[in-house]
Amino acid sequence: MQPVVGSRAGPSHSVRRLKNRQALGSGGIVLAAIVSVQLGAALATTLFDRLRPEGAVLLRTLFAAVIVVAIWRPSIRGRSRRDWRLVAAYGAALAGMNLSFYSGLDRVPLGIAVTFEFVGPLAVAIAGSRRRKDVVWVLLAAGGIALLSPGIGGSLDALGVAFVLLAGAFWGVYILLTARLGKAFERVEGVALGMVISTLLLLPGGVAAGGSALLDPGLLAVGFAVGLLSSAIPYSLELEALRRLPTPTFGVLMSLEPAVAAISGLAFLGQGLALREVAAIALVILASAGALGSVSAPAPVEA
Repeated sequence: MQPVVGSRAGPSHSVRRLKNRQALGSGGIVLAAIVSVQLGAALATTLFDRLRPEGAVLLRTLFAAVIVVAIWRPSIRGRSRRDWRLVAAYGAALAGMNLSFYSGLDRVPLGIAVTFEFVGPLAVAIAGSRRRKDVVWVLLAAGGIALLSPGIGGSLDALGVAFVLLAGAFWGVYILLTARLGKAFERVEGVALGMVISTLLLLPGGVAAGGSALLDPGLLAVGFAVGLLSSAIPYSLELEALRRLPTPTFGVLMSLEPAVAAISGLAFLGQGLALREVAAIALVILASAGALGSVSAPAPVEA
């Protein structure tokens, strides 16, 4: 006797359970990627005293590029000028995003820095949608920023806020270029080449800032760990998650990043937040989750 379809013992129930487990597993992968990125950011701050942000971001990008190139072995032959212009633009956006973020992170707590930075992906998501209800997400995000605004120039370093907002703008450009790069190159070869160009762009400033300290074995080890945690590991996890999850769902999960950043800042850097700042982060998360969940454009993936 065949089981009744839809009963607890039936195949449809088993399929639903399997899909639920797969969804939970995919969500766990995204969360692991977010945690890895924020652990890498927290660890990077330990390099600032000796290397300054410019030296720290150079080590992160250099080691991440070495790892990605070693894995994917991108070919440089047969590329058109248009391809190279796209790769160069991507590398410049990546360099600008990471350098601006680290410069801001040197002055602003991690959770607040990521909250301001997330305005970039949020703007891209809203610009890619034509739904009237997206006005709600704009208002929520504006409310979050408004709650943080009184601290600028007081408890929050104004230049640091400017840096992370600039990082957010670069992140928005980076998202758009990543979508084009994915169509122009197979696998992640374009990303690997772009990371090499990003490293070359960061090299002069990083060497000038870090000097001989860049050769310190202990600092090099920390830099390697930052590159692994901030780029190599999360990028691999995000690629796997995107194979399993719809892009809007992935985007909603990524909107948890400011909250994870705040927890990492508290746990590893002792950066406590006022109630107003916690409320601001919550509003930006809600706005990001709503906006990113309503579009089919590429979700924000931080390199």
